[in-house]
Amino acid sequence: MQRILSLDFGTKRIGAAVSDALNITAQAIGTIERKGMKNDLKKIRALAQEYSAARLIVGLPLNMDGTKGRSAKLAIDFVNELKKEINIPVEMIDERLTTAQGERIFLEADVSRKKRRENLDKIAAQLILQNYLDCNR
Repeated sequence: MQRILSLDFGTKRIGAAVSDALNITAQAIGTIERKGMKNDLKKIRALAQEYSAARLIVGLPLNMDGTKGRSAKLAIDFVNELKKEINIPVEMIDERLTTAQGERIFLEADVSRKKRRENLDKIAAQLILQNYLDCNR
């Protein structure tokens, strides 16, 4: 079975996570500091190759009522560019509450605000991927 790469798209950073070889668990692997579309796509392509990803999951930040706001539209535009540059299937899934869930995990673990900010994107990517894996088992 091949691994799945997951992204939590943001305007400043993109969190990344990858599944284990059996697609049971998700592990956070880092963040990409946004430095222009070309650079972002290059880094994502490199991650996909490094982890031999067969699929890419990107969080779709819908509003709580399920509608698409500005963030969702930006994420969709990004995914459309990504699909032109990467030769594996790319799928978007609802990511509502993953950032809040990640924030709660950090608060419960008493992680400092600075550390939360540094790690929230990759934890959100991990939660997005774990939700995907759990739903597709």
